[in-house]
Amino acid sequence: MKRIALKIDVDTCHGALYGVPALLDMLQRHDATATFFFSLGPDYSGRQTGDDSLARYYDRRTRLYGRLLPAPDIGRRAVAALRQVRQAACEVAIHAWNRAQWENLALNAANEWSEQQLRLACRRFEDIFAESPFAHAAAGWRSNRHALRLTQRLGFCYASDCRGKFPFIPVIDGELVHCPQLPTTLPTLDEMLAQPLTPLQAGEQILAAADAGVGDQVFTLRAELEGMRFADVGEQLLGGWRARGYALITLRELLGTRNIAQLPRHRLRLAEIPGRTGLRLCQGPLFPAD
Repeated sequence: MKRIALKIDVDTCHGALYGVPALLDMLQRHDATATFFFSLGPDYSGRQTGDDSLARYYDRRTRLYGRLLPAPDIGRRAVAALRQVRQAACEVAIHAWNRAQWENLALNAANEWSEQQLRLACRRFEDIFAESPFAHAAAGWRSNRHALRLTQRLGFCYASDCRGKFPFIPVIDGELVHCPQLPTTLPTLDEMLAQPLTPLQAGEQILAAADAGVGDQVFTLRAELEGMRFADVGEQLLGGWRARGYALITLRELLGTRNIAQLPRHRLRLAEIPGRTGLRLCQGPLFPAD
């Protein structure tokens, strides 16, 4: 059976409060499950710089958080919505502590700052779910060698920090990181909307990209987009994939069918992604090269 693992990023307080419950209802209607990656600390969306491909779709209040309005604490304000995800038998994992700050600073951040951010997120996750997190997805597909090494030290089952084509064991600066990467393989809705397309046309392009792909795929949704402003596209995608015979699963289910010891080793590199500004972490060449 063809499979698509659904990775849902929850970037903002508004998305956690309203987009998450809407997406849970949508998943149930389409007999689907997903892995939700939560931002768990202060919502400083108003301070996000550089990549405005998502921010342009946020509500006005969110665009002012941390700039003209106080930054709400997502893990405290939206704790009921976050717990609802686990109660619905979906997977829960870490996206970031301060997501806007991570996207702005992570590429060149020092070890101390990177570790502080991840450990703050881990502690808040434990407070909410009474267990340690098992996975991490770097905000904006931006990370650094310190954070990547920490995914191994923290004992994560996997990370989804980059873009790529298939699961692999990452190599950074010549060093193996024994935490598999499950990269996002399909273009996102906001990237498609950077082209002169209507939202539903963008959805059709994503469906076509999945059909053209080989093997399992990973698609990243946003609580603020497919769960709210573009819920009709979310319905289009999930309904279209189910009609085509795809199983819509969690990332952990995707990894569970792989022999981790036999995953290929690939370098990580920084590259630009169509429809998105700035450098992002991507699956690089095989290591060692053939």
